[in-house]
Amino acid sequence: MQHTLISSPLQGFTDFHFRNAFQKFFSGIDLYYAPYIRFNGKMLIKPVYERDLQLKNNTTLKVIPQVMTCSADEFIFAAKYVRSLGYKELNWNLGCPYPMVTNKGMGSGLIKDPHKIDRILDRVHRETDIIVSMKMRMGYEHCREILDVFPILEKYPIKSIGIHARIGAQLYKGGTDLEGFQRCIDHCGQKLYFNGDITSVAVFEELADRFPSIDHWMIGRGLIADPFLPGMIKNETHEYPDNKLELFSKYHDTLFAAAEQKLTGEKAVIRKMLSYWEYFAKLFPNPTKVVKSIKKAKSYEVYDAAVDGILEREEIANF
Repeated sequence: MQHTLISSPLQGFTDFHFRNAFQKFFSGIDLYYAPYIRFNGKMLIKPVYERDLQLKNNTTLKVIPQVMTCSADEFIFAAKYVRSLGYKELNWNLGCPYPMVTNKGMGSGLIKDPHKIDRILDRVHRETDIIVSMKMRMGYEHCREILDVFPILEKYPIKSIGIHARIGAQLYKGGTDLEGFQRCIDHCGQKLYFNGDITSVAVFEELADRFPSIDHWMIGRGLIADPFLPGMIKNETHEYPDNKLELFSKYHDTLFAAAEQKLTGEKAVIRKMLSYWEYFAKLFPNPTKVVKSIKKAKSYEVYDAAVDGILEREEIANF
């Protein structure tokens, strides 16, 4: 089976800087979901969202914009905005698990209100020509909540439904619920994607064997931690390239340059890079040591020395 690999949107990580850097040095990702547009009560598109979705910043990428909302008016406003940029599809985030979102009835917190989902989708499909896709969890409080939503979704031409195989209340704790995902397959007649804890080729192959009808897979935190992973999944040898350290170093430097471009001050840039290293560290034999060395850096000089030391002294565990 030909598998399609999708970059799951991670707020604060997978903006156009990340997407372009990944696309330049690595392979395997077929489609990128952009981090969500959110309005916070004002019907305005923030400059950060504008920059992220401008076509000139995504020339080599296949990108799908995403919206986070529980308002039909906001959804329609976002749909018309992305259509004005040339996008045909808008993904609706019903997956975010964080309380600051779910307490406002958005993200995975909206899954327990199928009637509201119905009202929003009805207006969006009547008042716009946008193609709608979904990113969901299996529920917020329990894994069967999504089963009440499927009959609603089947009323509409939803392009696809990406399901993170957890409930919102879990955040990212505990394992994925594979039995719950199988229930979703059994109860939904629409196109489903799997999302959740794809962190290695071995894990991917186990999932592909378990769910033979699924041919689209979202990779989120696993993509941040190991940028080689999608390419290895697609490569029949499933091996890291010979020039792995060189590629990783150039990728890191590109992300660093992007952080310098959009942030002010050494401390802000280093904090941003630390957020990446908290994932990158999993590639190395002693992740705690790696993160600790980056945390000590309070200047570019110390940071550069820490990175050089990591790459020179440590062997990358998965290499």
